[in-house]
Amino acid sequence: MARQSSHRENGDARVAIIAGYGRLPVDVALAARQQGIDPVIFALSGEADHDWSDFDHLELPIANFSKAVKMLRMYNVDRIILAGGVRNRPKILDIRITLKMLFSMPKILKEILSGGDDALLRTTIKTFEMFGVEVIGAQEIAPNLLAEEGVLGNVEVSEFDQIDIDVASAAASQLGLQDKGQAAVAINGKLVATEGPDGTDAMLTKVSAQNHRETKVGGQGVLVKLCKPQQDRRADLPTIGPNSVQKAHEAGLSGIAVEAGRSFILDKENVIREANKHGIFIAGISRKASS
Repeated sequence: MARQSSHRENGDARVAIIAGYGRLPVDVALAARQQGIDPVIFALSGEADHDWSDFDHLELPIANFSKAVKMLRMYNVDRIILAGGVRNRPKILDIRITLKMLFSMPKILKEILSGGDDALLRTTIKTFEMFGVEVIGAQEIAPNLLAEEGVLGNVEVSEFDQIDIDVASAAASQLGLQDKGQAAVAINGKLVATEGPDGTDAMLTKVSAQNHRETKVGGQGVLVKLCKPQQDRRADLPTIGPNSVQKAHEAGLSGIAVEAGRSFILDKENVIREANKHGIFIAGISRKASS
């Protein structure tokens, strides 16, 4: 049951957060509250994994645009933030549209069913804009989440780490151009893994298993996450958090590099604490330096 609010009485327009899994939608919602904004949460069915009982919230089946439009009107929403992960791509039977969307249906079907993640997000954004709703990036509400250039924590980037950063960055850039992923791992100057549809954590688990099979000593190799070159910055920016640090440690890596100004670092204090604990560096890098 959604928490009751005064938005019906004062008629003020609302900000909606369409929330997938993970911490990002939580951090954005809390940042909005700190600014005096009371967001309404549309929690994606089967994806959202947070207890939203302290916010106005409703469950939204994925790809049910018809219900989404009704919810936008119910809460007088004029801005939307897409935040959090989506593990499962919608199926054709999940799609619900309005009459206004009828002529756009062939393109919508193509992008939802066969397009890459970036193409799907662009289509989703354009669909909401069709109804006069502005889609904004999470960074507009929570700019403090963006990575800054330089090193966080006590561990510096070595000369050998920089070689791995350059190699993994080149691979991540190519992967992004193909709309296939955002992350890559290089060890000893060689590319060893790129992100697939199952995400960064799954890639790091594979790297960890490979390293253990080869009885590799830890502290070598770098994970790099870059924003896709053609990506709409209003959604799906690369993200790391404390779990990313733990996964990198388990994989025996020496550090993580993310694109400054175009990536999120969640729960930054704990990220730094865990990185220092495991002797892992966290670095914000520029695309110019990484391309």
